Amino acid sequence: MVKTIVWNRRASNNFNSIITYLQNEWGDRVTRNFVIRTYQILELLAENPEMGSVEHVEKQIRGFLITKHNTLFYRIEDDKLILLNFFDNRQHPRKKSY
Repeated sequence: MVKTIVWNRRASNNFNSIITYLQNEWGDRVTRNFVIRTYQILELLAENPEMGSVEHVEKQIRGFLITKHNTLFYRIEDDKLILLNFFDNRQHPRKKSY
């Protein structure tokens, strides 16, 4: 169990970009559902931080599928869950940036 969830700048910017896109293209309902689902998953990860799949062993980075289009990358440090990035799965896998 982690005590703190920390959003780094990249994760925050990407999350806001996704929300802006959803709001402009799909409206309030889809945007609200995405935000609710993201925060529900963050609560699950706070309780069980090792739920996500290991994406990069050396850097101890894990990934968790938010929707079929978006994956959350995070790292666990002490009692913190550090959110690193929201990745659009429709991109080429080599463009993954943690």
